[in-house]
Formats: sequence, structure tokens, C-alpha cells
Amino acid sequence: MKVAITALRSSLESRIDNHFGRSAYFVVYDNVRKSIEFFPNPFLSMTEGAGAAAVQLLADQGVSQIVSGEFGFKIKALVDSLRIQMIILKESDKTIQDIIDLLEKQ
Repeated sequence: MKVAITALRSSLESRIDNHFGRSAYFVVYDNVRKSIEFFPNPFLSMTEGAGAAAVQLLADQGVSQIVSGEFGFKIKALVDSLRIQMIILKESDKTIQDIIDLLEKQ
């Protein structure tokens, strides 16, 4: 299963980015292959539709869960239609490594 996590920087020590559509980076963690890929959010500077574009990008990569601090109000219906689970993490002090460790315990 692939999980996307929003990140402030491209590092496992980075903290989660609280803004999904405007996050600086996305991390795609594949818990089957144990692979981690960081990439900058190409939609960061869009004036509108950044969240929807980001969801589609992540869906195209086969992501089935997205972890972020918050999501825009228009995103829920889109992720539901694509069968992607939103995970809202209010603990913004968690690093990407902390989140991956938590996902491994599931």
C-alpha cells in the first residue's frame, strides 16, 4: 500500500506540512517495497485547485492514503470518489520518520 504524507522539507527529519494542497513536498511511502520517495509539490503556487490537482497526482501514483494536518473543504468528495483515505494528523511536531513508524505498527 502506498501512503502520501505532506512534508515541509525533503527529509525524514522534516515535520509534517499542515497544508495539503499547498504543502512544500509530498512523501510517498510504499509499505510493501519499503521505499520512500520525496518530490516537490508542483501545484504549490496555483491560485486555485491546488488540492484537487495534488489528489489526482497522488491517485495516479497509486496512493491509497494521504496523511496531512488539514485538507481543503473541497477535497473530501474527491478522495472519497477515488477511494483514498484521508488521515488528519493534528500533532504537527511529528516527523516524517515518526509517521512512517506509526504506519508500520498498523
